[in-house]
Amino acid sequence: MVNPDARAGAAPQLRPKTSEGHAAEIEAMIAPAIESLGYEIVRVLLSGDRRGKLQVMAERKSDGGMDVEDCAAVSRAIEAILDVEDPIPGGYVLEVSSPGIDRPLTRPKDFETYAGFEARLELAVPVEGRRRFKGRLLGMDGDTVRLETDEGELQVGFEDLAKAKLVLTDELIDASMGRTGDAG
Repeated sequence: MVNPDARAGAAPQLRPKTSEGHAAEIEAMIAPAIESLGYEIVRVLLSGDRRGKLQVMAERKSDGGMDVEDCAAVSRAIEAILDVEDPIPGGYVLEVSSPGIDRPLTRPKDFETYAGFEARLELAVPVEGRRRFKGRLLGMDGDTVRLETDEGELQVGFEDLAKAKLVLTDELIDASMGRTGDAG
């Protein structure tokens, strides 16, 4: 099953799907400080009605890890910026965390790093009447995400993804414990 709009070719500059809307504005505000500390943003979400919640998932650039001390360092940097810029009206809770084992896949490099592992994809536009797919990641070909499903290979443009996430499996747990990042 191939999405006719999926385009293969040279590695294009794809915009990560780490945030959207107002969260994207906040990400743009905090990203330089976080990156200067040696971290990368995986996802930024802003949710809640009365008391908002700003969730920032990050990881170390060096090895993809994130422990409590890392979360505290990132949190302090974000708080300093948000205290000055004040981009969120009213009160909010800041939550800084690691992406976890069954992490969201938000950047093109995530699809390469976790090739071989099981993932769930949700598409912005249906392919053959479906928006949700589950299968083994095969990586990327240019700007196209490749996924081996029970029905065959799905190829979908990175820009056509709404959400993507690793599926928690024994294989993923074993790999994360060994920090191999390799499915086999």
